[in-house]
Amino acid sequence: MKIFIPVFFFLCCLSTSSHAQGYDSIPIPPYQKDSTLPDFNLLLTDSSWFVKMNIPTGKPVVIIYFSPDCGHCQLTAKEFEEKMDKLKDVFFVWVSYQPVDKIKTFAADYKMLDKENIRIGRDPNYFIPAFFKVKFTPFMAVYNKSGKLMQTFEGTAEPAFVLSLLDAPKP
Repeated sequence: MKIFIPVFFFLCCLSTSSHAQGYDSIPIPPYQKDSTLPDFNLLLTDSSWFVKMNIPTGKPVVIIYFSPDCGHCQLTAKEFEEKMDKLKDVFFVWVSYQPVDKIKTFAADYKMLDKENIRIGRDPNYFIPAFFKVKFTPFMAVYNKSGKLMQTFEGTAEPAFVLSLLDAPKP
């Protein structure tokens, strides 16, 4: 019995310590609670607004959170630009928090402004990075044509992999 009391006291302290550090209370990111495409408001480079309801129905959607100054984001944009002929049935939403003029320059550099399947703009409410708990750019969220989340990527994913993911049988 003498050994039971110190062990019990130690376990109680350990439990209190881990709870105090927040291990039990780490919030689940919203995208993990709801796997459907989120509602968002995006200020496009032409100063118009784009929302979830504007996405064509029946198309897979890739949301890419980026920074125009990010080298990895620039590489991702270049890779997707080069494969856009194979990705014409995928709808892309490129989102940044940077000023619209920087986003517009980025979009022009990677030939995004004239593409029917791309919208690019600013998230003035910082909704997308908060919803996905974005830590690094680029960040990608891939949704199937039913609007259900298939996979997220901290960092980039190659266009061929995104295509293979979208062509995979749906559970």
